[in-house]
Amino acid sequence: MKYTVITGASSGIGYEAALAFAARGKNLVIAARRTQKLEELKSEVQKINSELDVIIREADLSLNENVYAFYESLENIEIETFINNAGFGNFDPVGEQKLPKIETMLRLNNEALTILSSLFVRDYANVEGTQLINVSSGGGYTIVADAVTYCATKFFVSAFTEGLAQELQEQGAKMQAKVLAPAATETEFANRARDEDNFEYEGTVPQFHTAKEMADFMLDLYDSNKVVGIVDGNTYEFQLKNPIYPYVSRNPK
Repeated sequence: MKYTVITGASSGIGYEAALAFAARGKNLVIAARRTQKLEELKSEVQKINSELDVIIREADLSLNENVYAFYESLENIEIETFINNAGFGNFDPVGEQKLPKIETMLRLNNEALTILSSLFVRDYANVEGTQLINVSSGGGYTIVADAVTYCATKFFVSAFTEGLAQELQEQGAKMQAKVLAPAATETEFANRARDEDNFEYEGTVPQFHTAKEMADFMLDLYDSNKVVGIVDGNTYEFQLKNPIYPYVSRNPK
């Protein structure tokens, strides 16, 4: 049995991605801090296909020791796809940022993703059919006012994943690494980024996608041979692209 691993699966894009991959007949490992939400997700998956195996992992991946422990807990299962979706944002001018929140964001958005990506590549780079999908943001290609630090974390995700994708290709590895870059998406993201309880997208955000739409876009990326799946910030159309950042090979042909 092979599994699709999804972090940050308790809500939003991660939650809908789990349902989308379940509809493809994929067994799942779903991870997040909120066990009750994961249990609810498992019940929804079993409505789609009762024969699928769904493994729940409660984990706060903003702590590095938990990141390693989480990956070690997967040692006895065969992973087909690893989706690093866990992360959150922040909207504040740099001089007004709450630094404890920023420290947590850096650990989750960058350190956890880098550790999990590295461990997965180490173990599965030469396994046929494997994919690593890291969730970045349109803010990983464009700096947004009052979200400078958040965007910087996503620039890292985009550059790291694009570079990894090309590194794997140069090595002749069988794994594909891909980056999904959503624009505004109706999730819990804005609540945490703004430290609000009930942010309403409708009537506040001029354009946005639903989490289900983004999960469908993720499947489009999964099915493609492209490295980047990005939402155009002006038209809100989803586009599949080759790597955007420049890459300098150390082994020029």
